[in-house]
Amino acid sequence: MKTLLAAVISLALCGAAGAAEKGSKEEAVAMVKKAVAMVKSDGKEKTFAAISDPTNTTFHDRDLYIYVYDFNGVALAHGNNPKMVGKSLIGLKDNEGKLMIKEMIDVAKTKGSGTVDFKWPNPVTKTVESKAGYVEKVDDFLIGSGAYK
Repeated sequence: MKTLLAAVISLALCGAAGAAEKGSKEEAVAMVKKAVAMVKSDGKEKTFAAISDPTNTTFHDRDLYIYVYDFNGVALAHGNNPKMVGKSLIGLKDNEGKLMIKEMIDVAKTKGSGTVDFKWPNPVTKTVESKAGYVEKVDDFLIGSGAYK
């Protein structure tokens, strides 16, 4: 009986650890708010450099990272894929055909902040997963992050 109990406890702990490996929606929103605050206090240049630095744990935590797009869809900073910076991604579609960058821009411009659901590769699992992206408008660009579901 002790062996069975130990096995059940072990499985429960593994499940809890697996859940902790993913960032939550609340953590993604909090990360965006930190980036918005840094833009206001330290300026865009310093903030975008911090976002692009993978060793900066303020903007990189497990599968959470920050991305920044101007309202033309040009990536200004990207915490997971620096190759995207400087490119216009307004026409980028997820694997279900959703124009997610365009939708993020629309949400930021019309509502100021909000969530966009899309499919995107998880940097930890390397598989395409559902993601809830939270964005906030700052001047003429948006700052976002998202939690994998």
